[in-house]
Amino acid sequence: MSWKDWAQADAVALSEGISRGDYRASELSEQARAAVKTLNPQLDAARELFDDVIEDPLADGMNPEGFFRGLPFMMKDLGPSVKGRLQEMGSLLMRGNRADFDSFLTTKIRRAGLNIIGRTSTPEFGVCSSAENPAVCITRNPWNTAYSSCGSSAGSTVLVAAGAIPIAHATDGGGSIRIPAGFNGNIGMKCSRGVFSLAPGLSDLSGLVSTQGCISKSVRDTAAWIDQCRGAAPGEFMPYWQPEKAYSALIRRDPPRLRIALSCRWGSYGAEADLVAALERAARHLADLGHSVDWALPDVDFDEAYEAQTLCYISNFAQVISTHLRTRRLFEPPEDLVEPINRLIWQAGKDIAYRERFAMQEVFNRTARQFGSFFESWDIMLTPVTAQATPKIGESELLTTSNETDIQTWFHRLWKAFAFTPLSNMCGTPAISMPMERQANGLPFGIQALAPQSHDGLLLQLAAQIERSLAKGWNQGALPDVHISKTVA
Repeated sequence: MSWKDWAQADAVALSEGISRGDYRASELSEQARAAVKTLNPQLDAARELFDDVIEDPLADGMNPEGFFRGLPFMMKDLGPSVKGRLQEMGSLLMRGNRADFDSFLTTKIRRAGLNIIGRTSTPEFGVCSSAENPAVCITRNPWNTAYSSCGSSAGSTVLVAAGAIPIAHATDGGGSIRIPAGFNGNIGMKCSRGVFSLAPGLSDLSGLVSTQGCISKSVRDTAAWIDQCRGAAPGEFMPYWQPEKAYSALIRRDPPRLRIALSCRWGSYGAEADLVAALERAARHLADLGHSVDWALPDVDFDEAYEAQTLCYISNFAQVISTHLRTRRLFEPPEDLVEPINRLIWQAGKDIAYRERFAMQEVFNRTARQFGSFFESWDIMLTPVTAQATPKIGESELLTTSNETDIQTWFHRLWKAFAFTPLSNMCGTPAISMPMERQANGLPFGIQALAPQSHDGLLLQLAAQIERSLAKGWNQGALPDVHISKTVA
């Protein structure tokens, strides 16, 4: 396949080509390997390629009759484990950590016919906004390598944007799918609770804010991935649900006329003027499609919600780090193996009392119900995906390598930059980032649409309608500076 054809085809098109016999799964995996090896020196997005399953896609138990027919796929180096493979979580502490089982979602991915050919970069434990520790990796934005890809699904986003692979695994605990998708020109969907299993390690109750997903370049790829990979493991603590109709079928028709609320300031945090202007342009496009669009805001104590979210992250990540320390018979995070902010998080969160978590959960409940009441009057909320523009490589304020000594101050900076993504994780509601706009610096910019719990299909319908309406496609048809079709003749 020519590199131009490879770069233009989405995952569904490539899987259809395998089914027709136009090419074999092993040929596509070989092409993906060549693309990753060509691009990675500039982007530092892939941590490892699995040569055995590239050469033999059946080596790890991939189902060749699954929907994707052996399509190459890469896993974020965090979250679901892949038996026998390294999972180092962006951390020097985890160097050499090798999984001894497949997570439930990994089995779903294999059953769907996806050939897991490697793993992609992430910041340490997925905590911060960018995979940017020189001792591990510096993952760069393919549109302009002077800029961050952001994260935490950094490498997956970059490899899809640069045309190396058509689709990749991602996770989202506060925007880690939507933020990098928005800054790199991809589709990034965070689903509702009760869609993707976190088994065997966590449930939707213990995971609370985190979910699984993918990064793609088309709405139909995201819809197909959700259709194929959703579902409960046996014995789930929380209930799981199924839509009445597969999303791959649902997105073929436009949604009804929607009531769409715009917002660009949540409590103390508001979007920069250029990004507000981008939101307004997107709103006009939706109005032109026939939707009713106006400014509106839920009756939510946003500052209280961010405070609760901060406590959630500190206590969750502190326990994650504590678990890894126990496994290694360590009593505290070593300075030379764990990044400074993560050491602060561990110190602040390791002894948090249940009464504090209980108070946090009360805020989660209250905030979720307030958003729920808001969505009784509105179908969709539209926001910028972030409140600030893409940071440059080397800007350390939002990194876990920062020299900040006050953890609350660091989280305040995080919310100031990424105000609009984390509360859907708190509420368990779906949200999607769509590459509708550009920043003043020339990089893509995502517009985020949010919907009520379990209305994931409506978001995908709206995104598909927008995709069909764009004469030049997402990103106005432009490609990143670093792209496989530009790099290889």
